[in-house]
Amino acid sequence: MAGLIKREDIDEVRQRTDIKEVVEAYVTLKSAGIGSWKGLCPFHDERSPSFHVRPQMGSYHCFGCGEGGDVISFVQKLDHTSFSETVEKLAARIGFELHYEDGGTGPRREDVGRRQRLLDAHKIATEFYRDQLLTQGAATARQFLQERGFDRAAAEQFGVGYAPQGWDTLLNHLTGRGFTLDELKLTGMFSASSSNAGRFYDRFRGRLIWPIRDITGDTVGFGARKLYEDDQGPKYLNTPETSLYKKSQVLYGIDLAKREIAKNRQLVVVEGYTDVMACHLAGVGTAVATCGTAFGTDHIKIARRLLSDDGTGGEVIFTFDGDAAGQKAALRAFEEDQRFNSQTYVAVEASGADPCDLRQTRGDDAVRALIADRRPLFEFAIKASFANFDLSSGEGQVKALRHAAPIVAQIRDVSLRSTYTRELSRWLGMQYVGEDQVARAVAAAARRDNSPASAGVSARQGQQGQQGSPGQQGSVPSGSPAAGAASSGASPDEPYFERPDPRDPIARMEREVLEVALQQPTLLTATQWESFSTFRFTVPVYEALHTAVLAAGAAGTELPRWVESVREGVPDVLRPLVSELAVRPLPAKDADAMVAYCRDILNRLTELRITQQKADKLGQLQRMDPASDPALYNQLQRDLMELEMQRRQLRED
Repeated sequence: MAGLIKREDIDEVRQRTDIKEVVEAYVTLKSAGIGSWKGLCPFHDERSPSFHVRPQMGSYHCFGCGEGGDVISFVQKLDHTSFSETVEKLAARIGFELHYEDGGTGPRREDVGRRQRLLDAHKIATEFYRDQLLTQGAATARQFLQERGFDRAAAEQFGVGYAPQGWDTLLNHLTGRGFTLDELKLTGMFSASSSNAGRFYDRFRGRLIWPIRDITGDTVGFGARKLYEDDQGPKYLNTPETSLYKKSQVLYGIDLAKREIAKNRQLVVVEGYTDVMACHLAGVGTAVATCGTAFGTDHIKIARRLLSDDGTGGEVIFTFDGDAAGQKAALRAFEEDQRFNSQTYVAVEASGADPCDLRQTRGDDAVRALIADRRPLFEFAIKASFANFDLSSGEGQVKALRHAAPIVAQIRDVSLRSTYTRELSRWLGMQYVGEDQVARAVAAAARRDNSPASAGVSARQGQQGQQGSPGQQGSVPSGSPAAGAASSGASPDEPYFERPDPRDPIARMEREVLEVALQQPTLLTATQWESFSTFRFTVPVYEALHTAVLAAGAAGTELPRWVESVREGVPDVLRPLVSELAVRPLPAKDADAMVAYCRDILNRLTELRITQQKADKLGQLQRMDPASDPALYNQLQRDLMELEMQRRQLRED
């Protein structure tokens, strides 16, 4: 059983991972000064770069939207993986073996290595199939795509390829790249011969190929569509279940759609590979498809994670063919409706056309209109169920009401429930069943749903829906849109911090001091650290960071680990501020200029501390009678002279 990853291993992964290398897989970075890099933010749309990365600090921050953190939070947010999954992925990337608390286990080193070999084989196979689509033998495959409105650019965008008709072309290609038969048996790309023991051949032959990728973009399997009449196999043939490919846990197109899903809080579920392509090309970038199975519990876990399905919005839209099979699929989807907090919808074109056919015959606008004209899934389910009742008779209407009332009672939006209670009365007809009777039936069903027994069921369903939510307790800082300071959007349990006035010179100096302390702690002398430690910060938000820096102790050489300690030492609402101050570029052109700048900032801090001490002693001096305590009076004067000498010495230095 998997356990919590040991904290020291998390720190080691964070320390060993080059955040710049990881970020550059998503963002093009350009130099922004000593040890600083910047690019266009991957978390929001912008025209000029405000996203900064400081590899030495192991931190990133966007000065536009306020997103910030370390390499773990970066990958977690962009790949929408859980905390443990992210740490395991980064550990595998650097070849580090993780250890787990309470005897728990994770992936073994040999398993990690084997998985990477399988992923490498799939990557090479994807490139092989893609190149084969351009050969003379793939004319039929290219024609298939063209007839459905997909040009070469579309094929490249989705990685579509072609499997040659030979029995061992891919097999020979992969063995020629150093893969053994024992490794290739585990990929699902090959089948064993029934007549010749020990012989293997290509599983996909003479077919159009779609790579099926997981949420991180790794190819884990393939979907193949037959092209030739003499092909005796099924119309669509997928990779069988392997250690990489679990059809109940993959969604075709999720790697391309994940950012749009998270951004728009919308998920569109279509039925096939070409439907996903059509939707994306038409501007519906939130479309995905299941791979040879119904949309089930494991798919819902992925969807809820991407949608941030916390009851504050979001929508899931299912598209189905208008035939009996499509209707059946919609009703199966409705059975899982209560696992979502987001509203569920269904989009069915009146003519029964799927998104691919719709785009081909009526263009991109028709695909977008199909999604825009969605209707609630429970409405579709209710109307579809009426086919089982004779609504021309009073008995049939009563039976239909008994069936439909619990469905309406499940609608979470109370005002929407009231609307559909009236709609249900109209759908049933008013001759035998009146609106009052419908309202009473819905209310009774709602009371049954809210009973202690049903509440227990609902609670269990809610727990099931929450499985797989990202994060490992106590390990990941929660994000915040605040940039520079906390906003008033903190939860009731979090302290409130007033945003500092950027025009205040004292606040600006305190911020600059914290920037130096976070980014260049090893340049500070013992005297400067003493000044930093004893200085009274006047801005509450900066005083909280000051306390966290002191609590983190000496920085040493492992700055990412130290910055993370500071980040964890402040309230959640201030963690983005730590990231911001850790990556904000310092005005220095080279190493010597950096030393001079840091010395100047800390000297200003020391001078301000001296000024504070002088003010305290001068006030004490002015309040006392010299005759009452001549020794103290003289000591205060000497102290004032000493402080003034220290101040002048700072300026001379």
